[in-house]
Amino acid sequence: MAKEKGRKMIAQNKKARHDYLVIDTYEAGLVLTGTEVKSLRQGRASLADGFVQIDGHEAWLHNVHVPEYSQGTWTNHSARRKRKLLLHRLEIEKLESKSQETGHTIVPLALYFKDGRAKIEIALAKGKKEYDKRQTLREKQDRRETERAVSAVRRKQGA
Repeated sequence: MAKEKGRKMIAQNKKARHDYLVIDTYEAGLVLTGTEVKSLRQGRASLADGFVQIDGHEAWLHNVHVPEYSQGTWTNHSARRKRKLLLHRLEIEKLESKSQETGHTIVPLALYFKDGRAKIEIALAKGKKEYDKRQTLREKQDRRETERAVSAVRRKQGA
């Protein structure tokens, strides 16, 4: 069987980018069981309530929903079990020290396969206030409106 190449997206946490200010991102491997991998290959997962916690110099992913594999038997996994993340020791130490600061947390942003291996993109993030969220939305809408206006002018010039 030929080895997979490239990056195949499984799930994204768009709400995290809205609710948090992303300071730094990391790519981590996941320790998974066989039925979890099969379920992920079907493209089924949810990162909505997920977070990362550092326990005893190990990073653990909590509350990520990977549904049970439909053809699985008694060996099936539990859907919301905690999963170990594979990171370098220095990365874990940096994340641990930064997450101790007030308002900082570690959230999952994306879950994907990279060259056949399950990877997760996690971010050290700081919670946004409500007015920051509104400001971000306003900037996004303004940028969209200017792009529309520019494209409308270009269409008129071309016609």
